[in-house]
Amino acid sequence: MDHEASIVIPVYNEINSLKSLCSKLKDTFKHLKIKYIFVDDGSKDGSLSWLKNNLQLVFSKKEFELIILQKNYGKGYAVKEGIKIAEGKYTIFLDSDLEYEPKDLLEMYNVIIENNNIEVLYGSRNLGSKTQMRRYFMNKIAVKINTWIFNFLFNQSLSDLHTGSKIINTNLLRDLNINTNGFGLEIVMSSEIAKRNINIFEYGISYYERTFEQGKKITFADGIISYYFLFRERFLKNDFPTQISILYSFLFMTYAGTYFGMGSGKILATILFMIIGLMIALNRKIVQLSIIFFLIYAGSLFSKGNGRIYTVVIFFLIGLYLSKKIKKYFLMTKSNFITRFLF
Repeated sequence: MDHEASIVIPVYNEINSLKSLCSKLKDTFKHLKIKYIFVDDGSKDGSLSWLKNNLQLVFSKKEFELIILQKNYGKGYAVKEGIKIAEGKYTIFLDSDLEYEPKDLLEMYNVIIENNNIEVLYGSRNLGSKTQMRRYFMNKIAVKINTWIFNFLFNQSLSDLHTGSKIINTNLLRDLNINTNGFGLEIVMSSEIAKRNINIFEYGISYYERTFEQGKKITFADGIISYYFLFRERFLKNDFPTQISILYSFLFMTYAGTYFGMGSGKILATILFMIIGLMIALNRKIVQLSIIFFLIYAGSLFSKGNGRIYTVVIFFLIGLYLSKKIKKYFLMTKSNFITRFLF
């Protein structure tokens, strides 16, 4: 059986939703050749037993595969195991808790099939006018904050970073370095895609948020850990030239920040310079950064005391402009490892 696409469904303690989920999937995708990949991530509530006894009653033998993990490794690990056996041009992702509507995924699939230029399509809970049922205000705020930080760091404009409904080209998916086993999956996957300059399209979907009593698993700790993943993916997982540039910029700008302010003001100035140093190094290399740093130094010579910050800022902005022009010139005239390392 040649499958058109695969649907990867990680399962962890979802005994109450599996029957309805499978019925909806079968009814929704009945006209398509879909491979359903269920990955039981060490469930303890009878989910595995249900999957073993009932999947064959809902789907034909060639339509599904069940991956059994002996313990709970995490959503990221379960998804990676599912990706290994995915078939078809596209891989579809759906959580097993029924917070997302399978029919929305069919609409998304039709969109991506009709548009050959789309390799990645996310279902967004913050677009369109479909039915929404939110329960936890702070969860919504946390997702919006993480999405905003991601957009800022990766120059994106997503509306829902942590969506559980996605469709991604299978070949692209297998090329991504998804090195996490837990809830950092969405951040890592999106970061890998963004670094490849691949457009992430979005489509408005429905959302029915569960209560913790009903089995919702996201916790406050997961929210805190997400900031680590955002920092790691943007500043610690890059190619060698970019990593050198980040380290070079971070050290210089931290040092420069210590020359401004006194007491707590100096601490704040140093932290601000550190952050700026990290950000400007993402799209600039050694030569460009050196020009900026030279102009910062030159600007510091034109004034004394607190007034020095104004000339430093002016020369810094000039440096940003010049570095952009220089990069454009060298990349247009010659592109090899040396120019990519230096410019």
